Amino acid sequence: MTKNVGGIDKILRIVAGLALIALAVTGTVGVWGYVGLVPLATGLMGWCPFYPLLGMNTCPMKKAE
Repeated sequence: MTKNVGGIDKILRIVAGLALIALAVTGTVGVWGYVGLVPLATGLMGWCPFYPLLGMNTCPMKKAE
C-alpha cells in the first residue's frame, strides 16, 4: 500500500472521523455516526482505497526516476 493521503487531507479525515464518532457516542446522530471510523482509519494509515480507483493522490511524494 503506497501512501496516497497527505497533509491537510489527512488532518481533515482525522478530525471529521473523530467528530462523527463523538456525535455517535453522545447519541446526537445515532448509530450511523460510527461510519466516522472509515475516515479516521484512512487518515491514520495515510492510504485511501478509493483514491487509486479515482486516480487521485494527495500525498506529496517524489516520483522515482
